Amino acid sequence: MIPVLGLVVGVVLGLVLQPSVPAALQPYLPIAVVAALDALFGGLRAVLDGMFNDRVFLVSFLSNVTIAAFIVFLGDQLGVGTQLSTGVVVVLGIRIFSNAAAIRRHLFKA
Repeated sequence: MIPVLGLVVGVVLGLVLQPSVPAALQPYLPIAVVAALDALFGGLRAVLDGMFNDRVFLVSFLSNVTIAAFIVFLGDQLGVGTQLSTGVVVVLGIRIFSNAAAIRRHLFKA
């Protein structure tokens, strides 16, 4: 219940305060969001499988965001930022859809 409450508070604060992202960090925001969604869907799958561990979730969340941001940063430094960003989105997207399929199978037995 606490994570859901935190999510709601975060969304409300974001809508009320309307924070802006500095131009230098804008390429990293979509990748961070996709990495966070990957961790979120993985956590939900673990809850439904009865294997959720808050430490694993936190480490997964932070490491996904950090590694994804580092890959995009490295791509920017090498001049291939968009290609590596696309690669990160594809890999994390596959993981998100895999977790979503497992969640669907668990909830709907289909």
